[in-house]
Amino acid sequence: MSVAENLAAINQQINQACEKTGRHPKDISIIGVTKYVSVERALEALEATISHFGENRIEGFLEKYEQIGSKANWHFIGTLQSRKVREVVDKVDYIHSLDRKSLAKEINKRADKPVDCFVQVNVSGEESKHGLSPAEVEPFIETLEGYSNIRVVGLMTMAPYMEDRNQLREIFRSLRKLRDQIKQKGHSHAPCTYLSMGMSNDYQIAVEEGATHIRIGSSLVGPYEE
Repeated sequence: MSVAENLAAINQQINQACEKTGRHPKDISIIGVTKYVSVERALEALEATISHFGENRIEGFLEKYEQIGSKANWHFIGTLQSRKVREVVDKVDYIHSLDRKSLAKEINKRADKPVDCFVQVNVSGEESKHGLSPAEVEPFIETLEGYSNIRVVGLMTMAPYMEDRNQLREIFRSLRKLRDQIKQKGHSHAPCTYLSMGMSNDYQIAVEEGATHIRIGSSLVGPYEE
């Protein structure tokens, strides 16, 4: 199927989720996860009105950035090694995987302007997942106050692949509650208004639970899972 056809189906699901919860679809940003597809497929997504692209490998990102550049909003959604920060920091619009002080220091040092970052949270506690534990998030964000080139715009999590939809919902709900706690602090360096959560297999639940950014790969550009 074309990206436009896939997008229409996704938008229908988003609309239904928003209707259930009284949200507005315009409050949801779809990030097209293009890490497994060609530049041509990414360009097709751009033509289909996808304006947010997500990449998790430096090489893949730079290849697509060379062709697409500022026509898209770029999200780096994978683990970012500190030594690689300088290659992407002034090209990406968002970094979704801030989870350690060493990375924050490097972003702050290398960036020419403030970078919008999501703090990655390992809500489920899976050993295979990166991110801070929920208890570590607030203290970590407080340590970033003096970093003028980092703005914590929200929290991000990757939920496990599971059949238990109620458990998935609880994971997303927990992240939303944590986001709300931090947002209420009123930190100027951490407005923390966004929630990056939900992928191809669970984005409807994520939207119902407050996601503002959903990361869609296989359902949008296919055929691989993000």
